[in-house]
Amino acid sequence: MTLRSSEVRRGLAACLWGLTACGVLGGLLVAAIALPTVGGAGITTNTVTRLFTDLPPSPREDPLPERTVLLDRNGKQFAQFYTENRKIVKLDQIAPAMRQAIVAIEDSRFYEHAGLDIKGTLRALVTNTQAGGVRQGGSSLTQQLVKNILVEGAESEAERDRAREPSLRRKITELRYALAMENKYSKPEILERYLNIAYFGAGAFGVEAAAQRFFSVSAADLTLKQAATLAGAVRTPYATDPSLGPQRRHRLRERRDIVLDRMAQLGNVPAAQAEAVKRTPLDIRMRPEPGGCAGSAYPYFCLYVHKELVNNPAFGHTRAARERLLARGGIVLRTTLDPTAQRAAQRAITSRVSAKDTEVAAEAMIEPGTGRIRAMAASKKYGVNSGNAKNGPSTTYNLPADMAHGGGQGFQAGSTFKAFTLATALGRGWRFDDGFMTPGSFVPSGGYFDCHGHRVNDPNTQIFNASGEGSGGPHSISTGTWKSVNIFYMMLERRVGLCQVVKTAKALGVVRADGTPLREVPTFTLGVNEMDPVTVAAAFAAFAARGRYCRPMAIVDIVERDGTHVPVPPSCVQAIERDVADAVNHVLSGVFTKGTMTGQGIGRDAAGKTGTNNGYTSAWFAGYTPDLAAAVSVGDIRGAYRYPLRDVTIGGEYYGQVQGASLPGPIWVSSMEGALREVEESSFHHPDMSRFGGGYTPGLDKEKEKEEKKRDGNGDERADAQDGQDADAPDERRSLGADRGYRGGRTRWKKHKHQQQQRQQQRHRQPRLRPPAR
Repeated sequence: MTLRSSEVRRGLAACLWGLTACGVLGGLLVAAIALPTVGGAGITTNTVTRLFTDLPPSPREDPLPERTVLLDRNGKQFAQFYTENRKIVKLDQIAPAMRQAIVAIEDSRFYEHAGLDIKGTLRALVTNTQAGGVRQGGSSLTQQLVKNILVEGAESEAERDRAREPSLRRKITELRYALAMENKYSKPEILERYLNIAYFGAGAFGVEAAAQRFFSVSAADLTLKQAATLAGAVRTPYATDPSLGPQRRHRLRERRDIVLDRMAQLGNVPAAQAEAVKRTPLDIRMRPEPGGCAGSAYPYFCLYVHKELVNNPAFGHTRAARERLLARGGIVLRTTLDPTAQRAAQRAITSRVSAKDTEVAAEAMIEPGTGRIRAMAASKKYGVNSGNAKNGPSTTYNLPADMAHGGGQGFQAGSTFKAFTLATALGRGWRFDDGFMTPGSFVPSGGYFDCHGHRVNDPNTQIFNASGEGSGGPHSISTGTWKSVNIFYMMLERRVGLCQVVKTAKALGVVRADGTPLREVPTFTLGVNEMDPVTVAAAFAAFAARGRYCRPMAIVDIVERDGTHVPVPPSCVQAIERDVADAVNHVLSGVFTKGTMTGQGIGRDAAGKTGTNNGYTSAWFAGYTPDLAAAVSVGDIRGAYRYPLRDVTIGGEYYGQVQGASLPGPIWVSSMEGALREVEESSFHHPDMSRFGGGYTPGLDKEKEKEEKKRDGNGDERADAQDGQDADAPDERRSLGADRGYRGGRTRWKKHKHQQQQRQQQRHRQPRLRPPAR
C-alpha cells in the first residue's frame, strides 16, 4: 500500500510546527514520512515507501484474558477467576451509541483511512494544543488496537516496556502493523477487537465488563450518556476511574462532555440532545466484580476448584499449560457443588461451632459412585484476619481439603480407620460373629510388618480400651466395631496383616493430608495418620457405592471460548468386592443402633464410624447413606497436641472432652438431614449371609447374657453402647507420653489423674452447660 505523497506533504508545515508545540514524537513521525530526508536520520523517500508497502504479517493475537466463571450444579454462578476482568462480545452486542462515541472521540475518520490518518493526526495536534489538553486522539483506532495487542502478547516486562516506549522505532512498527491489520480485517472487525481489548478503568477490560462495572448493564443496553462516559474513560482510564473518589468522577464527567460535544459536531446526535445530557449527573452504579475465592459465597469449594485446575493433569499436560489456562480464562466451569447440601453443611457447623473459637469444624460431602463433591464447609470464614492476626474468625487454609488443595496438615482420623481393618477382615473370610478374647491392655510387641516387609513392632507402647482400666473380654468384629474397641482392633489388624489393611486404605484413596507417605505403624487402625474431610468422605463413599472408589471431583464440564463442551468423567475403580462392601455397610449400620451413635440416626439407612483421638486431640465422624457420604473433623487450629479437646467451650457449650459422637456426630446428622430432605430414600444391599453370617467368638454368648441381665436390672436400654462409652477414644494415660505412639508412664498418669479430679471437683461447683456425649 502506497500513501499519497501529496496528502503527506500538505501536512508538513503543521507537523513541523507540532514538533515543538504538540510533542516531538507525533511531529517527528509525520515529518519522517513527509520529507525525503530528516536531519541526517537516513530515512529517505524510498525507505519510507518500502516501510509502508512491504508490510509484515499482522501481529500475533493470543486469546485475550477473560473471566473464568464457576457454576453450581444448577447453573448458577458462585465465583469467578480472572487476571483481567473481561467478557468478549460481538459487535452487534454493543449498543450503536457506544460504537459511535468511541469512533467520534478516538478516530472520527476511522471509516475513511487505511490505518494511518494524516488529516486526523494533524487535526488532533492543533485541537489538543488549542485546548491545552487531550481532546481528540492522534493515533487511529487501528494503531491503538495494535499497541494493545503488543502489550497483551508480551511475555516479559521487557517486552511490555518495548511495546509502550515513546520512540520513533516503536511508532513506525505500530504503523506498519496497523496497515497490515487493515488489509486483514474489515472495519467492523477492527472496531469489535478494539472495544474488547481496551481498558476503561476500575479493573474493567473491554466494553462489556466496563458497562457492567460502571453502570450494572450490558454493553448492548448502554444509553447515550453511558456510552459517552465509557468512551471518555478510554484515553486516561486511571485519571477517570470512578471507583477512586469524587475528583476522578469529576474528571470523568468532563471527558464525557467532551465526547458529547464531538458527537454533536460530527452530527451523530443533535446538539440540543448533547447539551441536555451534559446537564445530567454521571449516574454511576458501580457493580462489585470480585475475583478469586474470598468474595465467593462458597470460598472453600471455590479454592478447591482453583487448586484442582492447577494440579490435575486432566486439565493440561503440564503445570505451565494449566496455569496459562487459568490465567487466560474465558471458560465456564460447571461444578459439582449442590447449594442445598452446602447450606445444610454450613448451617450444621455454624449452629454448633463459632468462627471465633480456636476449635474448628470442617465437613465435606461426596456423592457415592461418582466422587462428585457436593459440599465443603467450615466453621471459620475464608480470608485474612484483621491486622493479619494469626488467630481470629477467618483463615486462609482450606479446612475441609488436603494441602494440595489449599488445606493444612489435617487431623488424625482416629477410629474412622477401623473401617479399613473391618473391610480387610471381611474380605479375608471373617464372619460377622467371628472374634476372640481381648485383654485389658495390649502391647504391640510382635507380628506387625509394613508393606516393605519391615518389622514395625512397638514394645514400648501400651494400648488400653477407652474405659481406662478395662478388663477386656470377648468381642466379635460386629461388637468390636459398634463399641469401637481399641485392643480388639489392634489384635484384628495383626491377624489380617497390617500391610493388608494399609493396602485396603490406599485402594480407597487414603493419603495423608500433607501428601507424605502413610505411617505404617501398629496404631494405623487407630487412625494415627492426619487426614482431611474430603479424602475420608471419598473413602467412605466407596462403601456406599458397593466398593467402587471414585476420585473426588469438583468439575463436571468445561465450556471453552468457542462454546465447545468438554465433559469431565468420573475417575473410578472397583476398590473392594461388592459383597465385602455390603458386609461393611451391614456392620457400620449398627453403629447407629447398637454402638457409639445410638439414638442419633437420620431416619433412613445410614452407616458410619466415630473417631476420637489420643488424648482427645481431635474428633471425627464419617458416615454415609446410599446417596451421600460425609466426613466431619473437629480440632484446634492452633495445634491439636498443644490444645486437646478437653475442658473446652465450643459454640457457647462446655465439653469435658470432645468425642466423635458428641460434636462431629451431631453435625453430620444435622447436615445429612438437610442435604437429603428432598432426596428419595434408598437402602443398602443386604449382605450375603451365606458368606458373612454366623461365626464364633469364645465367651461372647455369656457376655451377651450378662449384658442382658444388666440391662433388665437397671432399665438402661443403652447398656450395650455404654459398655464402650468412650471406646474409640484412646486411654488418656497414653496421651502423656513423649510421642504419638501412645506411650505413657504410671507416675505421670497418677499425677494427671489427680489434676483431672481437681478440675472435676471445680466443675461440680459450677453450673454444667453440657455433659459430654458418649
